[in-house]
Amino acid sequence: MSNCNSCPSKGNCNTNANSCGVVNHPYNKIKKVIGVMSGKGGVGKSTVTTLLAKKLNSLGYNVGILDSDITGPSIPRLMGLKDERAMSNGNDIYPVANEDNIKTMSINYMVDTESQPVVWKGPMITNAVKQFYSNVLWGELDYLLIDMPPGTGDVAMTVMQSLPINGVIMVSVPQDMISMIVAKAINMAKMLNVNVLGVIENMSYIECPDCNKKIKLFDGEESDVFFKENNIDLLGELPMTKEIINITHNGVKEISDDLDSILSNIVSKL
Repeated sequence: MSNCNSCPSKGNCNTNANSCGVVNHPYNKIKKVIGVMSGKGGVGKSTVTTLLAKKLNSLGYNVGILDSDITGPSIPRLMGLKDERAMSNGNDIYPVANEDNIKTMSINYMVDTESQPVVWKGPMITNAVKQFYSNVLWGELDYLLIDMPPGTGDVAMTVMQSLPINGVIMVSVPQDMISMIVAKAINMAKMLNVNVLGVIENMSYIECPDCNKKIKLFDGEESDVFFKENNIDLLGELPMTKEIINITHNGVKEISDDLDSILSNIVSKL
């Protein structure tokens, strides 16, 4: 079941599909819609989205990724699909799937080159996000992950108020300034009655190659205070490794056993 708490028409709607923010495509059956969000760019939100999709797919779930970062899309590159283009039958848009059949949709599938900018104003951007949900033939999905742009702007509002979202995952790094900005995104979700599933802390530590000791890059006490003050759960900690960094160059492919174990613990909480 989708969570209607974020809908501005809650309590005043009827059974007419048009009373909701978007119209569900009759051929789509999506069980869970989860936003992946951060208050600030550069924390690895899109990379985390692709890793979660890869892990869920390996567990046998049908997974899709909606890239709602219209002005800064990165999902095609991270999924190894940067040279692909989306097809349409005139009314519906077909998602682009990778070799694991993870379905994706991004504005970069609709431009000539991935470096071509999308210079649109807010209403056009939010309409594109709605179309990526309602006009794309997603089919049957267990999870649709929405890779959201950083911040608390128009797209975040659209996703939380117009789409049948079940919850959001926040991505942060263990640094006081960034934690403060992420707290704004957490409070935005709470204001709109959207369930915050928890925080994934990226770049949390490095691991010594000789002794396997975890070395924290920042004071761990700051993170503990952040989670307590915001009454939020830590879903998992991702290390800073070459494996994760290489995803930005080569796309997400095979996942090491150590990283797979961390991701398994995270997705078990979704």
